[in-house]
Amino acid sequence: MATVGIVGLGIMGGAMAKSLLADGIAVRGYDVDAARMKELAAAGGTPAPSAADAAAGVELVLTSLPSAGALDVTVASLAGAPHRPVVAELSTLPIPVKERARDRLALAGITLLDCPLSGTGAQAATRDLVVYASGERAAYDRVAPLFAHFARASHYLGAFGNGSRMKFVANLLVAVHNVASAEAMVLGIKAGLDPDTIVKVIGSGAGTSKVFELRAPLMAKNSYRPATMKIDIWQKDMSVIAEFAKALGVETPTFSATAPIYDAAQADGMGPDDTAAVCALLEKRSGVKR
Repeated sequence: MATVGIVGLGIMGGAMAKSLLADGIAVRGYDVDAARMKELAAAGGTPAPSAADAAAGVELVLTSLPSAGALDVTVASLAGAPHRPVVAELSTLPIPVKERARDRLALAGITLLDCPLSGTGAQAATRDLVVYASGERAAYDRVAPLFAHFARASHYLGAFGNGSRMKFVANLLVAVHNVASAEAMVLGIKAGLDPDTIVKVIGSGAGTSKVFELRAPLMAKNSYRPATMKIDIWQKDMSVIAEFAKALGVETPTFSATAPIYDAAQADGMGPDDTAAVCALLEKRSGVKR
């Protein structure tokens, strides 16, 4: 039986662990949050006392982490381990941060792949994720079959960093579509339309998007917890994309226009809520009461 290590058992990592376990793949996992470790054990996985221990005897280690600092700590642990798995880094982080991790692990004989994911926590729970993979082709070919146990598709995009570049493009669109979906929902609700009917009718026409179909039902219910992507975490992704575009000299007027909306939602105490909660912010500003 194959074994996969997972470092970071949050919304995404926890869901992927459950998918792997459901397919008979053993999982060794590590997280700084003891509650997440208990959830892994309850699902049938094996909690490990460190990232290095999560890598023991496995073919592949998945890292799903919230920050550059968390990746640095994880890399230091993995580099000191006696095991040499392929490491697929799934987080949305600046490319230089991942390149630093790649080079540090290479000195220890470990190959790091840049493999950010397209999808939310809700999609992770149903294996509706897409892997944007980049880096050493032989390492990708070696572990790609394991991706199929938690994702519906994976794309090999060539040189290390191309996976992240593609993720930045995708997340730019997600940021815009999410706020646009909230605007549309608030307009319809303020006009007297039933929220559930808006979701159904718009979802069947030309105005829909994958993001609308995922987030508009939350907006209709006015319910944003548990979050499938927390606004607090999304703010990190927004900053990474903005810096990436700035470095390339690319203007992003529509993306940039969404930033104050997410900032205001976070300032209004919505940081732990799903990003769909920008709808609640716009309702408040528009005088909508439900």
